Amino acid sequence: MRKTTPKKREILPDPKYNDVLVTKFINNIMLQGKKSIAHEIFYTAIDEVSAKTKENGLEIWKKALANVTPSVEVRSRRVGGATFQIPSEIRPERKQSLGMKSLISYARKRNEKSMASKLAAEIMAAYKEEGAAFKRKEDIHRMAEANKAFSHFKF
Repeated sequence: MRKTTPKKREILPDPKYNDVLVTKFINNIMLQGKKSIAHEIFYTAIDEVSAKTKENGLEIWKKALANVTPSVEVRSRRVGGATFQIPSEIRPERKQSLGMKSLISYARKRNEKSMASKLAAEIMAAYKEEGAAFKRKEDIHRMAEANKAFSHFKF
């Protein structure tokens, strides 16, 4: 590689909870640069979760995010003429990103009224270790377990 790797951009914590993880999540929710709408969606969803569970909504969200975050994944590698699915560990930043993106994408596919209620419902489901995002994590882990025999073909 000729060029140096670009330095990581500093992400500022969000104004309400003063947490960088929340800012990253809001940036993933955001579509077409509408950050204020993304803030509104996230904060409304957290308030809904708090109202339904009578607990701290932010803590429930963090636990839900941890529940849908995969720790291994399979990557395709061509050896000889065959393509193998090789399980590999995931970097911490990528783990976090995959967890957030799966939580948001499966929230968007739900059938509630608003995006905030969809997100709240998906957070609740992930917290209880059920729902589509949690099922995706389980599928990824199952694939990695099934292909453990090919782990000696490391990248």
